Amino acid sequence: MSFIEFKNVWQRYGDHVVLEGLNLQIEEGEFCTLVGASGCGKSTFLRMLLGQETPAKGEILLDGKTLAAEPDQSRGVVFQKYSVFPHLTVLENVVIGMEFSASPFWGRFLGSKKKEARRKATEILQRVGLEHHLHQYPSALSGGMQQRLAIAQALIAQPRILLLDEPFGALDPGIRKDMHALMLALCKETKLTVFMVTHDLSEGFHLGTRLMVFDKVRVDPHAPKAYGARITYDIKLNQDRHKQQEQVAILPSHVLKQTN
Repeated sequence: MSFIEFKNVWQRYGDHVVLEGLNLQIEEGEFCTLVGASGCGKSTFLRMLLGQETPAKGEILLDGKTLAAEPDQSRGVVFQKYSVFPHLTVLENVVIGMEFSASPFWGRFLGSKKKEARRKATEILQRVGLEHHLHQYPSALSGGMQQRLAIAQALIAQPRILLLDEPFGALDPGIRKDMHALMLALCKETKLTVFMVTHDLSEGFHLGTRLMVFDKVRVDPHAPKAYGARITYDIKLNQDRHKQQEQVAILPSHVLKQTN
């Protein structure tokens, strides 16, 4: 049984068909990069996986069960725009994610729970190279560091699926290279299943173990909204990474170099 399965999934908004006839089987630990022209439904695809949208037709399964119709801890997300709280320190930005999910009524941990949450948050921040910036505010961080913080926020709940919507598009080339190294290191360490939208084809080939091309193959000039995009190419890449994942238990500290 596949980890994630799309069974004849369609999405439409009124009479506007965005995606049509998606049939996919995705194994745990795959890094799926999604490419295609703007407006071809890539972000819609992510929103359905996140649970923000329900398919108009068809079904998405996780471990053989219908995917929960709202976001939960099994799914983390990172957007292109830094999704951090500017009034909280780096450490507090990560701790608050644990507090909201585990204590929705009070929204805060107290005593020993607070101490344990800070310990776990510090550990995650060490893994993404921000251990020397725990008490700084996001405004003091570079763009690459803020994206590292956003990734730490997503990872603190230990999701099984990570959704990335052009997370590195606003970064300088050198910083993007460091972020690529970070993502590959994290994927080698865990069985995290990743879906990443990118407009950079070379990035898609470099990071992905699977490259999916979204395109609209049916067009009616008299009814331009009548047909949606499909996955026209589904290319296997970098398959040796699955073997490497089984061999890597702990991230070497030198891999998580800080981004200046």
